[in-house]
Amino acid sequence: MSEYIFKLPDLGEGTVESEIGEWLISVGDQVTEEDIVGTMMTDKAAVELSSPVSGRVVSLAGEPGDIIAVGAALIVFEIDEAAAAPKAVPKGTPPPRKMETPAQTEAPAVQQAPAIPAKVITSPAIRRKAKEAGIDLTRVPGSGPGGRILREDLDAFLKHPATAGAPSAPQPAAAGTTEQKIIGLRRMIAERMSAANHEIPHFSYVEEIDITELEALRQHLNAKKNADAERLTLLPFIGLALIRALKDFPQCNTTHDKERNLLIRHEAVHLGIATQTPDGLKVPVVRHGENRSIVDLAAEIRRVSEAARDGSARKEELSGSTITITSLGKLGGIVTTPIINLPEVAIIGVNRAVERPVVLNGEITVRLMINLSSSFDHRFVDGYDAAAMIQSIQEMLEHPATFFVD
Repeated sequence: MSEYIFKLPDLGEGTVESEIGEWLISVGDQVTEEDIVGTMMTDKAAVELSSPVSGRVVSLAGEPGDIIAVGAALIVFEIDEAAAAPKAVPKGTPPPRKMETPAQTEAPAVQQAPAIPAKVITSPAIRRKAKEAGIDLTRVPGSGPGGRILREDLDAFLKHPATAGAPSAPQPAAAGTTEQKIIGLRRMIAERMSAANHEIPHFSYVEEIDITELEALRQHLNAKKNADAERLTLLPFIGLALIRALKDFPQCNTTHDKERNLLIRHEAVHLGIATQTPDGLKVPVVRHGENRSIVDLAAEIRRVSEAARDGSARKEELSGSTITITSLGKLGGIVTTPIINLPEVAIIGVNRAVERPVVLNGEITVRLMINLSSSFDHRFVDGYDAAAMIQSIQEMLEHPATFFVD
């Protein structure tokens, strides 16, 4: 018998660490090669890992929510010597940078599993700041969930390295409460939202739009469709109007590369569709919206949204958007203040459509109205341009015949 150390593979997209999402095995379990042993969370999706060998689980690197560096020991297996070298990494699992089988010696048949040091739980930004300051993060007490080191913990340590207090002992949950660890997609959403809100000076603009004629057109087109799944909602019309408007306002179809201090202006419109799922908010992407008809755009919005909800969306379908639309549908309220989806510079928020009395041609009449509540990165999009773009969308939505005119 010997030991095999399964190290965390490189999961792609430049990741240097990953969060344990879920273990499907326990210490002492007998595992067969290619069995799914757990999931690791990247910034985009959960990645299933399968066992490269058959054997008994001796130790696991941590618990769900712990951060593991690429190349660090993830699982230690006890295996037969004949199985010391795995046949192949199972299909669908990215190969690790290096997997090692310790050299065999005349030591006892079963060696004790090497101790796996406790992992520092924190964000890449804090790791980078600590490295620049020459700080060993194992010396920094963390006050976050599971001992996670927060920005204020590092700041406090930098100010008073000798007197920084140890984290307080975990307190039991109070009666009538339930504690839930912030891990996986929920943790990623929290970190990305905090980063976007902290880094971006948001400029919000709300415009009221009369969609009475657009709704009449939508109902007319839907009357000719046999399947409910093919019926058009308002969202593809709004998406198409946005795509058309971006031709005149390309500064809004831009992403910000913070590391290189660059703005990247895109010719293609890769439309992010903010989608509520059982796992939290995801943003699947409709590629090349500029090449799609209204029917094609509607079908692709429906496809990627459903894939996000049922968990079948591929990693590449959850990244790469250049501008995002977010809508709460019938729950959309009157006004919202959407947070920009980093690294984009604009997001279009769709509110609920309601009938309201308005003055039209000097008379009070009832019209179907909707508000667009949008946010822009004021560092790179001026208020005048933001307002002008939304008003361009307004003109198309209020005069839907323009959709069919080049």
